[in-house]
Amino acid sequence: MRLKIVLLGASAFASIAAPAFAQTAPAPRPVTAVNAGKPELGTFGFDTAGMDRSVAPGDNFDAFASGTWKKTNPIPADRSSYGMFTRLDDLSTERSRAILEEAARTPGTRIGDLYASFVDQAAVDAKGAAPLKPTLAAIDAAKTKPALAAEMGKLARIGVPTPFRLGVGQDDRNPETYIVSMGQGGLGLPDRDYYLKTDPKLVEARTAYAGYLTKLFALAGLPNGAARAQAVIAFETKLAQVQWTRIDSRDAVKTYNKWSAADFAQKAPGFDWAKYLAATGVNGQTQFLVAQPTAFTGSAAVIAATPLNVLQDYMKLRAINRFAPYLSQPFVDASFAFNSTQLQGTPQNRDRWKRGVALVNGQVGEDLGKIYVAKYFPPEAKAQADLLVKNVIAAMGDRIDALTWMAPETKVKARAKLAAFRAKIGYPDTWRDYSALKIDRNDLLGNVQRATAFEFQRDLNKLGKPLDREEWGMTPTTINAYANFGMNEIVFPAAILQPPFFDPNADPAVNYGGIGAVIGHEISHHFDDQGSQYDSTGKLTEWWTPKDVAQFKALTGQLVAQYDKYEPIPGLHVQGGLTLGENIGDLAGLTAAYGAYQKSLGGKPAPVIDGMTGDQRFYLGWAQVWRRNDREAALRQQLLTDPHSPAEQRANVVRNLDPWYAAYKPKPGEKLYLAPAERVRIW
Repeated sequence: MRLKIVLLGASAFASIAAPAFAQTAPAPRPVTAVNAGKPELGTFGFDTAGMDRSVAPGDNFDAFASGTWKKTNPIPADRSSYGMFTRLDDLSTERSRAILEEAARTPGTRIGDLYASFVDQAAVDAKGAAPLKPTLAAIDAAKTKPALAAEMGKLARIGVPTPFRLGVGQDDRNPETYIVSMGQGGLGLPDRDYYLKTDPKLVEARTAYAGYLTKLFALAGLPNGAARAQAVIAFETKLAQVQWTRIDSRDAVKTYNKWSAADFAQKAPGFDWAKYLAATGVNGQTQFLVAQPTAFTGSAAVIAATPLNVLQDYMKLRAINRFAPYLSQPFVDASFAFNSTQLQGTPQNRDRWKRGVALVNGQVGEDLGKIYVAKYFPPEAKAQADLLVKNVIAAMGDRIDALTWMAPETKVKARAKLAAFRAKIGYPDTWRDYSALKIDRNDLLGNVQRATAFEFQRDLNKLGKPLDREEWGMTPTTINAYANFGMNEIVFPAAILQPPFFDPNADPAVNYGGIGAVIGHEISHHFDDQGSQYDSTGKLTEWWTPKDVAQFKALTGQLVAQYDKYEPIPGLHVQGGLTLGENIGDLAGLTAAYGAYQKSLGGKPAPVIDGMTGDQRFYLGWAQVWRRNDREAALRQQLLTDPHSPAEQRANVVRNLDPWYAAYKPKPGEKLYLAPAERVRIW
């Protein structure tokens, strides 16, 4: 499907005066403490004990700010990485557990029954593979390829991957309208590169994958698993060969391709599209967005050339893998051993109650979130976050006014886009209605399938209706944030608005460097290489002058080249083209947050605290957010598949910012030092 939402996670000031047409932004109001109490971390909101002052800031600012923390905070056995996001996730999970255990004491509550159905391991184990049998029998009953295409459509409704992903979103060129959006999919390994590259670690992953699929066949009671697994892998490899790269797949223009219902059979023959689409429930639609047209053509041809029994085995394995975490312990163990240990390096599965919390949050998260925010997100915190958003938006307006490379007429439009922003903070104003969803505390797999189908149908029900601007793409207990291009909005769930991101009792410098830069990051996504192609109404359109576009691409090209040089694992580099949007978000967001912080001082110097200036504390606030340790396997997967750069490179984006040089005095020859002409300045 098309990329509409970009997640958090994970240039210096121009000297020219603002042009005459620009309106002067109001001075930000100060962000003050809700309670005159002590900050949670350190004396001013930053954990100075976690610093490693033996490292020069100019060699590695991430290590300087967080080196001791990294050495003294090993990754827990049930995690593939550990950092500030996981620290808050642990807190959110603990709080959610208390809510769910209380709810589970009274049968009949949706969140309590769903949680109870998961944590009752004895009941799940007693059923063995039986809950899976109807799904496998339905695949076996599809005795022809058209019948299997129909079954694929049914399985897609309950979350089983097929070679073609399908959902409902805004039409990028007509954003007041919903449309069915489709994209390539269906691989059992994380990315096409895992099938096609010869890196020894990827070869190792392929070998382990064959063993895993063989194990799934055995657990499901299906014979000749090894040979059948190899046939499925050969099929998936052919799919991988025709799929687009992740870099091409994030291009908003390349992936906007409108097909009619009749186009599928003509442009991608070899697959029964009519039966597939009818089974998903979208057979009445006349227009579709297809993200990777050549991949659809190629995948349909691969399906046409593949024997029916191999296609059936492929769908069986996709179903078993999808539902293994909700079956008996042997299935859980097999899934974890491959998907978590092999691919991410995690040695130990999370406690069952933690996985139960994650299930509830993922399936009926707004039911849980409604109780969570009532307990843990006071109105004062929401008001403080709202004020920070307003201040950073104003600072971004200042950045636009000061640009030297953008035409005045384009600046007017950019300002209009900024003025049209909507910030959603904490939780939805209108909660999702799950009343039609049946949850049975004695039927875990059925609950998962019904909840997934409920959400799938909820999306389909949007078609032909007015745009729902109140919908949220994250639950309140999620530790993340996002920007939605089509809605022209930025969204910050309640659970991320806590230390170290935001502490109402912390020094404002740290809050601006933490949550302020996160806010700036999400704002800046609307002006990154993809978001910048959407106008103030959320429409994908050309609103820049050709000269603006050329100069912007020259600047972003410099950032791509800078990140391409980073080599977190020997022989494996950051993909500057894949991570460009996030890197722009970090660079521009931190710049805007710094401007907001400076304006909040009202022309007065910031106080010196613990021997540190305000600017020094601001950048430490940013670095603290990105404290993280990664297992090598998880880092490898991130480098191959994730549009976010690793945490160390995110912290070290400061090397492009002139005020950081003034604050920390890095010297030529130090590893992060860039001469002024080499520093990337975009927004």
